[in-house]
Amino acid sequence: MEFSEHIKTANVEDVELRQPLHPPSRGTLCITGHHLLFSDREEGSSRQVLLLLRNIDAIEKSVENLLGYTSFFSHAGHSERTSGSSGTITIKCKDLRVLQLDIPGMEQCLNIAHSIETLSCLDNVSEMYPFFYRPTDLNPQSHRGLSAMETYYGQTKELHERWRLSSVNRAYSVCPSYPPAVIVPNSTDDDVLKRVAKFRQGGRFPVLCYYHRKNGMVIMRSSQPLTGANRKRCKEDELLLQAVIDGSDKGYIIDTRSSQQVQQARITGGGFESKSFYDRWKRLHRQMEKGKALQESLIKLVEACSDESHNMDRWLSKLENSKWLSHVQTALSTAGLLAECVERDGHSALVHGSEGTDCSLLISTLAQLIMDPCCRTLEGFLGLLEREWVEAGHPFQQRCAHSAYSHARLQQESPVFLLLLDCVWQLWRQFPLALGFSEALLLRLATEVYASDYGTFLCNSDQERSALGVKENTYCLFRALLRPTERDIYLNPLYEPTELAIWPSVHPQSLQLWKGFFLRWTQQTRHLEEVQEEIRNMVIEWGKLALS
Repeated sequence: MEFSEHIKTANVEDVELRQPLHPPSRGTLCITGHHLLFSDREEGSSRQVLLLLRNIDAIEKSVENLLGYTSFFSHAGHSERTSGSSGTITIKCKDLRVLQLDIPGMEQCLNIAHSIETLSCLDNVSEMYPFFYRPTDLNPQSHRGLSAMETYYGQTKELHERWRLSSVNRAYSVCPSYPPAVIVPNSTDDDVLKRVAKFRQGGRFPVLCYYHRKNGMVIMRSSQPLTGANRKRCKEDELLLQAVIDGSDKGYIIDTRSSQQVQQARITGGGFESKSFYDRWKRLHRQMEKGKALQESLIKLVEACSDESHNMDRWLSKLENSKWLSHVQTALSTAGLLAECVERDGHSALVHGSEGTDCSLLISTLAQLIMDPCCRTLEGFLGLLEREWVEAGHPFQQRCAHSAYSHARLQQESPVFLLLLDCVWQLWRQFPLALGFSEALLLRLATEVYASDYGTFLCNSDQERSALGVKENTYCLFRALLRPTERDIYLNPLYEPTELAIWPSVHPQSLQLWKGFFLRWTQQTRHLEEVQEEIRNMVIEWGKLALS
C-alpha cells in the first residue's frame, strides 16, 4: 500500500500548536505515513514535535469561517476555500496527551484530519512503523529478543533434575499462543502434553513459569480445563499436575474467577479441576476483572483526571467510581496470596482463569517480583516481561488497540499490561530501595505498549510475530533499553539488593493514584518530576564521591 494515497495535504504553513506544559507556538505541520511533524518557525526557536500516528487514540475536528461561512463551488464542482476559514483538530493520544492544532483553511484542516484518522488505524502489522525504523546506534543483535525461556532454564540449574525444556510446540501446532519451548516435568513426554493441550482452552496446557530456589516449589500457569457440563476428565492432565507436586502433600490452584463464574463456564464447555480427580490440589478463587470492565474503568479514571472543576468531593467521587484502585488492590492481594502459597506455605501453585492470557500473567509476574530478587534488577525485570507477557501470548495488539479516549466501539481492548505497570509502581513506591529500576522505565513501557518504534509489542502471539517476520525485521525494545546510553536513565540510584520477599500493603490508604502516568501532562506533576530528577542526580554524585 502507498501511504501517499491517504495524504491529500502533506504539509501546512502557519499552524498553531497548543500542547500541555508549553506555550502556544506557530509553525509548519507535516504528515507522513507514520508521523505528524510540527516544526516551530518562530524566530530563535528550533523546537520540533514528532508524534507517531499510532499513538493517536481519537481526534475531534471543528471548522469555522470568521467572516460567516458560505460554500463556494467552482465550475468543476470542487469547493473553493474562503479566505477567512480555519479549523481546529484536537488530538487525544494513547499516552494521555491532548494536543490542539489550529489550521488555516477548512479544506486543509479536513484533509489533515482524514489522513490522521486513516493512517492511525492501519491494521496491517507489516505496514506499521517498527518495520521501517532503522536506528543507527543499534547492532544486528538488537533484532533478537532476550530468549527468555531458554535463558531462564539455562540459568536455573536446579530445574534440570525434575524439569525439562520441551520443544513440543516448535511449529506452534500444539498451542498457537505458546512459544516453541516450554518447561514441563521430566516424567511427562510430548505425547502426553499433546493430549493435555486438547483438554485445555486454546491448547494452553500447564507449563512452569517460576522455580523458587529457596524451597524448590514452582508456579505453573495454564488456561481452564474443558470439563464442560458433563464433567469430562483427562487422565493425562491429572498425571501432569500430579508430577508437578511429586513428593509434596498438596498444591494450590489460584483461579482468577469467582465460584459462580466457574460454574457458568461449565455450561459453555469450560470448567475447573474437580476435587474428585485432583484430590491433592486445593482450589482458591479470587475474582479479577478483565476485558470490557477493566477498559471502562480506565476510561472513567482518565475522565476523572481530566476534570477541571477543582472540586475535591467531585474528584474523589469520580476516582472511587472508576474502581481502578480496586483493581490494583485485587491484583496485588491475589499476587500476594500466590506468593504466600509458594514462599510461606511451601507448596507449588497453578494459576489460571479462562484463557490464561491476561490475569494469569499479571498475577504470576507480580508474585515473582515479590519473591525473587533476580526479577527486581533492570535486566531481570525486562526478561520477566519477555518471558511472562511477550512469549507467553498476551494479545497486545487486541488489548492495546485503543486507550481511554477512543470513540470506537469496544472490542477486545483491556489495559491489563497497564494495570501490571501500575501495580509495579505501587511496589516501587512502597519499597524504594528494593527495585533496581526507576519509575521512568515504567512510564516508558506504558507509552511503548500502545505505540512504539520497536516490534516487541506487535501482534498477539509468538506465532504471529514469527509468521510476519517481526523478529527479523524490527528491533527489540528491551535490548534497546539495556544499551549503555539508555540504561542509566532507567536505573534506580537508591537500589540496595535484598534476598527478602517484599510483601506489599494492600490497605486502601497504602495505595495511591499513579500521578506520574495519569497526571503526567499537568504542571504539578512536571514540577515533581524536576525535583525527583534533581534528587536522583544528587544521589548519583554522592555515589561517585563515595567510590572515589
